[in-house]
Amino acid sequence: MNPYYKDYQEYLAEIFPGEKIQKISVNAGFSCPNRDGTIGTGGCIYCDNTSFTPSYCFEGDSVKIQLEKGKIFFSRKYPQMRYLSYFQSFTNTFRGTSVRKGTVEELKSLYQAALGVEQVAGLIIGSRPDCFSEELIAMLVKLNQQSPVFVEIGAESSHDSTLATINRGHDWKTVEMVVRQLAEAGIRTGLHLIMGLPGEKESDMLETVDRSCGLPIDSVKFHHLQVIAGTRLSELVRNGQLRVEPWDVDDYLKFCCRIVERVPKHIAIERFLASAPPAKVESPRWGLKNYEFTAKLHKLLASTNVKDK
Repeated sequence: MNPYYKDYQEYLAEIFPGEKIQKISVNAGFSCPNRDGTIGTGGCIYCDNTSFTPSYCFEGDSVKIQLEKGKIFFSRKYPQMRYLSYFQSFTNTFRGTSVRKGTVEELKSLYQAALGVEQVAGLIIGSRPDCFSEELIAMLVKLNQQSPVFVEIGAESSHDSTLATINRGHDWKTVEMVVRQLAEAGIRTGLHLIMGLPGEKESDMLETVDRSCGLPIDSVKFHHLQVIAGTRLSELVRNGQLRVEPWDVDDYLKFCCRIVERVPKHIAIERFLASAPPAKVESPRWGLKNYEFTAKLHKLLASTNVKDK
């Protein structure tokens, strides 16, 4: 057991005791309201979905086939493993006008297709805080009675000025509202936060951590900001229109220690690091995999005597 914080494996072990659980990412052809004109165009300035989505997710396969491919890959190591279908790419509670205007029943059919695959134990649904309705949440409640449902909300920052700068298209109040709605409905909810967004000081980021932990969330995922080639952020930085403070890996490790001190033990920390393909990353270029960074962090936490909460 991790003595410093509840990690994601410990969190999953509470829900699936005695089982090996692995995520498999799927791309179900979702859109994003911040891309297709529903609320905006161009998307978030840092976003490149191909930088974090496995290549097999862009081959046009059905949800079932993508999951079967993922099972083949992971079962070589753990034949008895069960899986969580991770609806990761774009906004997975939003069908969108660029695909077709969907209904809750269409979403339900996609989620059920995943749950119908052998050895799939539950769903993780990545989305935005402004893409939920009472009808949708009621549908998720029914699915959650069948198999565990986890919702991952992209919040990124608690500061509205930052959200405007990155062209996020929603405010923090919307995050607070939907997290509380999901918690009241009994849906396990996590937040995705980005550290190092343009214009934010460490005090701003820590305020976001505190505000997030004050909500009824079950988990949180931290990413450091990466400037990805071909994104609007890359262009703005190159043209001098925005400045991104470069993280030194040692400074970010120290900052993550401060995060750990603030996150209550009942909230699981899934990760601290973004991990886009190195060829796409313009900065910072640390050359560290997630497990390597985590090992360094645990060593630093031990040396700084961070107490178990």
